[in-house]
Amino acid sequence: MGIGSSSVDTIPEGEQLIKETGFSAAHLLRLHERFQFLDRDNRGELRSDDLEAVSELALNPIGDRIIAAFFSPGKQSVDFPSFVRVLAHFRPSDVKRSRDAAQQEANSPIRKLRFAFQMYDQDGDGKISRDELLQVLGAMMGLQVTEEQLQSIADRAIQEADLDRDDAISFDEFRKSLEKVNIDHKMSIRFLK
Repeated sequence: MGIGSSSVDTIPEGEQLIKETGFSAAHLLRLHERFQFLDRDNRGELRSDDLEAVSELALNPIGDRIIAAFFSPGKQSVDFPSFVRVLAHFRPSDVKRSRDAAQQEANSPIRKLRFAFQMYDQDGDGKISRDELLQVLGAMMGLQVTEEQLQSIADRAIQEADLDRDDAISFDEFRKSLEKVNIDHKMSIRFLK
């Protein structure tokens, strides 16, 4: 018997997605059902407005950045395999897998960090600028703090994380600043139990 049931055979790249992402066949089938539900026009692709219909994303202060993460630069839609690959970043790590195998998966701590970093680094220059940090902080904190407080928080964060003193946070600096944070816990969604 193969990795999944015969139903997985009907899913685009089903067997490969199971191997690549660590989702079970049952999870993959449920994700496919969810994808089809969101694909109201039966295009076989989702656009940003399809994802905006997900209430959890609509309510999330950085929901627009999460939605944008589903789309490759210049792409206006996402197919099912790409959809699953992005969601795999939020799958809890499998503690039973070998360290080498786990590091290759989309839900490895380093890949989760890279994914989070890209949500901040909106211009894709490999650094989180003060302005980019302010945008995320503003979206997350909204009217709870003043503009002056936001600027102070951003300045302090950059001051603490910016080891090379270039007034921006590189991925390595981002990674080092979050060494004590359990990124697997922070970026895991216990979906599809």
